[in-house]
Amino acid sequence: MTPSTLHDVRFIEPEKTRNYLNEDYGVFSWLLTKDHKRIGILYLLSVTLLFFVGGFFAFMLRLELLTPEGDLLTSDTYNKFFTLHGIVMIFFFLIPAIPAALGNFILPLMLGAKDLAFPKINLLSWYIYMTGAIFGIYVIVTGGVDTGWTFYTPFSTQYSNTHVFATTLGAFITGFSSILTGLNFIVTIHRMRAPGLTWFRLPLFVWSMYATSLVMLLATPVLAITLFLLMLERTLGVGIFDPALGGDPVLYQHLFWFYSHPAVYIMILPAMAVISECVAAFTRKKIFGYKFVAFASLAIAFLGFLVWAHHMFVAGISVYSAMIFSFLTMLVAVPSAIKVFNWTATMYRASVSWQTPMLYVMGFIGLFTIGGVTGLFLGAMGVDVHVHDSYFVVAHFHYIMVGGTVMGYLAGIHYWWPKITGRMYPEWWARLSALLIFVGFNLTFFPQFLVGYVGMPRRYHAYAPEFQVLNVLSTAGATVLAAGYILPMFYLFWSLWYGRKAGSNPWGAVGLEWATSSPPPKENFHVTPVVTWDAYDYPAFLKAMRETQNV
Repeated sequence: MTPSTLHDVRFIEPEKTRNYLNEDYGVFSWLLTKDHKRIGILYLLSVTLLFFVGGFFAFMLRLELLTPEGDLLTSDTYNKFFTLHGIVMIFFFLIPAIPAALGNFILPLMLGAKDLAFPKINLLSWYIYMTGAIFGIYVIVTGGVDTGWTFYTPFSTQYSNTHVFATTLGAFITGFSSILTGLNFIVTIHRMRAPGLTWFRLPLFVWSMYATSLVMLLATPVLAITLFLLMLERTLGVGIFDPALGGDPVLYQHLFWFYSHPAVYIMILPAMAVISECVAAFTRKKIFGYKFVAFASLAIAFLGFLVWAHHMFVAGISVYSAMIFSFLTMLVAVPSAIKVFNWTATMYRASVSWQTPMLYVMGFIGLFTIGGVTGLFLGAMGVDVHVHDSYFVVAHFHYIMVGGTVMGYLAGIHYWWPKITGRMYPEWWARLSALLIFVGFNLTFFPQFLVGYVGMPRRYHAYAPEFQVLNVLSTAGATVLAAGYILPMFYLFWSLWYGRKAGSNPWGAVGLEWATSSPPPKENFHVTPVVTWDAYDYPAFLKAMRETQNV
């Protein structure tokens, strides 16, 4: 099919064309599909299910901490629960949620492509992910693991009698899913952009996915090697990390955090990508300083590899290296601050449409800013020594990962839900859910800053009575937060049958994903579009849409 201008793109309503949903309802057609949209839906269902599995463990931890005596869970069970919470949430939800689910669905549409570069590898990546998840479920139902999600040695290599091998094997396998997804995205962005879609006409979502994919490709193999060495030492007794065998446990920390700090940006960069799209859509403006935001994504990806040892200020590294890593930690905050500033500047004097995705945007900006500022505290050696392994670290981590990544994930779900399903959700219920999540989150985690600063260590199932008031507030907040997370399951499911039809572009947004029907046809576009406008150029894009509909 020869390329055409966008003026030749036909908008065909879902009931008049066969789309990816109604092409074939058979189970095997989904399990053997090579359609990036269906694979994105498979990821979406998988990661959401595992999110609630990880959330169950978190809720049980908060119930235990309601009282200081440690009377609900034993210490061993508590160790297993916080370990499983961390492993499920990080490896099986936070890392794949936006790139693998939303990225799979949206990225080819944004590029004007019919699919990803390697459709079969894309399906393989989901099967690899599910294989790793099955190992995780096996560990859960057969007794759990108690090492913490970091698998610190030598406890994980010698002293723990739980399912360490199966857990690390599951994480090891899942890493290959990230590698294949990152490879697929990079090749697709380089080779399958629509005619006229130059690098500086790309949506910022694509820039962030590109930076995320680079981190996936470069960092994940380091984790794979580290976990492989851990399994080798545990099974064969080879001395790598255990000092009793001639190994070095600090080496494990270097290797693990060399991956795991860049992994923070695998989680947060895609959320930032969603925020950029929503800010542009609901302000009807170009993103202020588009090129700065685009290059900030690459800067975050690059600098993320240079700050891993700020996790190790109390692990025995030299003062001089700690000073360097402290400085680099401050430096990595700059590109993140650029993004927040530019989003805020875009909204300045704009006529903002306060739809549900935009509420999540505001929640993201507020929570991520708090998480980022407290991260600077932890980058300062003196403060870090004081609050290391306290609930201050737990609160900071969750403000970034949950306040950032999950807010971005929910913003993306609500923003692209009409494109994915062709249906609108009930706005009132969606706004209520966003409010509950924001209030519940702050009530859950802000008290943890306070209780951590005054000395409550993390990972303890019993604590001093003077910490109880703040822990009761935190548990009450977790209850509100859980209600906020559960509510979308009901109204989004309801919308599949009873929501009003969305139309091709219900938000009046700009971008190639809005230049096709909702849901998209199996081939995405009936003709190949040619892009003739700059990124977020609303007047040019909307003019082309009006002319198209008059053809």
